[in-house]
Amino acid sequence: ISGVPFRLKETQSSSCEKQVQEVALDGTETYVPPLSMSQNLAKLAQRIDFSQGSDSEEDGPDGESRDQDRDRDREWGKQEVEEEEGTVKFQPSLWPWDSVRNNLRSALTEMCVLYDVLSVVKEKKYMALDPVSQDPSAAKAPQVFQLISKKKSLATAAQLLLKGAEKLSKSVAENQENRRQRDFNSELLRLRSQWKLRKVGDKILGDLSYRSAGSLFPHHGTFEVIKNTDIDLDKKIPEDYCPLDVQIPSDLEGSAYIKVSIQKQAPDIGDLGTINLFRRTQKPKAGAQPWHVKLEAAQNVLLCKEIFAQLSREAVQIRAQIPHIVVKNQIISQPFPGLQLSISLCHSTADKKNSRSSPERTKPDDHLYVLEHNLHQMMREFHKQQLSSVVMPRPASAPFGHKRLRLAGPLAYDKAEISGLQQSEGLLEKIIKQAKHIFLRSRTAKTIDGLASRIEDPQIQAHWSNINDVFESSVKVLITSQGYEQICKSIQLQLNIGVEQIRVVHRDGRVVSLSHQEQELQDFLLSQMSQHQVHAVQQLAKVMGWHVLSFSNHVGLGAVESIGNASAVTVASPNGEYAISVRNGPESGCKVLVQFPRSQTKELPKSDVIQEAKWSHLRGPYKEVQWSRMEGRNFVYKMELLMAALTPCP
Repeated sequence: ISGVPFRLKETQSSSCEKQVQEVALDGTETYVPPLSMSQNLAKLAQRIDFSQGSDSEEDGPDGESRDQDRDRDREWGKQEVEEEEGTVKFQPSLWPWDSVRNNLRSALTEMCVLYDVLSVVKEKKYMALDPVSQDPSAAKAPQVFQLISKKKSLATAAQLLLKGAEKLSKSVAENQENRRQRDFNSELLRLRSQWKLRKVGDKILGDLSYRSAGSLFPHHGTFEVIKNTDIDLDKKIPEDYCPLDVQIPSDLEGSAYIKVSIQKQAPDIGDLGTINLFRRTQKPKAGAQPWHVKLEAAQNVLLCKEIFAQLSREAVQIRAQIPHIVVKNQIISQPFPGLQLSISLCHSTADKKNSRSSPERTKPDDHLYVLEHNLHQMMREFHKQQLSSVVMPRPASAPFGHKRLRLAGPLAYDKAEISGLQQSEGLLEKIIKQAKHIFLRSRTAKTIDGLASRIEDPQIQAHWSNINDVFESSVKVLITSQGYEQICKSIQLQLNIGVEQIRVVHRDGRVVSLSHQEQELQDFLLSQMSQHQVHAVQQLAKVMGWHVLSFSNHVGLGAVESIGNASAVTVASPNGEYAISVRNGPESGCKVLVQFPRSQTKELPKSDVIQEAKWSHLRGPYKEVQWSRMEGRNFVYKMELLMAALTPCP
């Protein structure tokens, strides 16, 4: 390259001999192959030190002095030549722009060199620079020392950083653990104030069962208290964070309840299976802890299982006319013919949330919530009875056990008396009686409401008592006519609804017992409504000034009624000229006859029997009134208009 100043690095002169690469154990020497011309050129090119420039590139006063010496030598040479020629001329001073010219020339030279170097590197056609491995003996030694020194320095720095990080992490972990421990202890104290806890080894166990309240259910009901370490306390703590968590048994997870329903048509036993009925889970109260909600749900599941186990045990042991059926999680009983009582244990877990039951079993009308509440209440009463029965014996030598058994010895009870003392109604018998009463009460209300909506005249009213017993209810039934409630209070009934029958108490004290059949109650009320019309005519006649000639609740003449008996009444006008006869039956309906005076009819035929003229004032035959064409809103109002029309003016 023209104009490129360079200088070779100082290196040792290469020996002509080949270098030995390896000496084997047997003395065989392996030589390094000689370099080719291109490799030798590249190796020599690597030794060039381009950082040092030529003398012309050096700056400062040294470079300027060299230029001045060079010019001075040139002038001296000219002077010597001129002296030799014998002619001495005047030499002027140097050109003022000579230094500028020299700098520009050196800059141009450097630019030319830079251009040549860029051309060589870019076009690759002048020279190719290939990397060549340096002498391993000269290059590896310093690299190894540098690597070892760097490794030691990095190891020392890393050790210091690790020690600092370890101290910081220990401090943070201790703070977190202290904070978590404080929160855990405070939450554990709150849990202990509401639930029974005990420490077994390194575990904290709790009790969900009702054994302390008198329960005999064999389930252990044990849960474990654990720390909640799933959250990083360095980050933002959520509002619902709790440092304490509970682990309950798998068979108590989810929610459960007892479903009691009454169905009129019993399905086949083969169609009965596991019923899965799930209600919407209630939202937890604001401020309630997650462990409290979980423990309450688990304890409710345990109580429902205990209730169902007790009912199943009694269903198998009790001997009934129609045996009770226990199928999986359902108990079936028949309190009345054609009626089915179903008690089901509905337990929902996380795996069964998506399952649904048949639509006919999920009707809201089927579920008797009052019986479910009564089951829970009776189970708690059973717990209280069991707890109160186990008392300490007095004296201390007496047998430990039930109080009645201890009294059996001093009072000389025999086996029959002891068994009689121990016998009591179970949960199943009580719940069946309550179901019978509820069904009979609902059937009675439905019958009364049906008659009230179907029959407008007379009106029937029912006044239910708010204070009832689980086995007995009462309702007061009034039969009145619209607008005449004050004068026509003839029928007042008191219905006492029991478990299997209905007792009807009249106003006069008469008692009638009815069975659980719906038709029997309906027929009785229809007969009472029929008698009310006749009683209303009797009361109206007294108000209007008419005379009651005859009255009977059970007429022996005429067509026989399929429901009860017909009743009749006969009333006469104040002057005795007109008479009205009313006959009313539950099935035949109402029939009204009017008897007019003899003067308005044909004269009496002459007869030897009737000799005097006074017999001519007797009333004539009866004529039936077309009652459907009479004006009036009800039967009593029409009867009032008829009496008013037949009453003579004063």
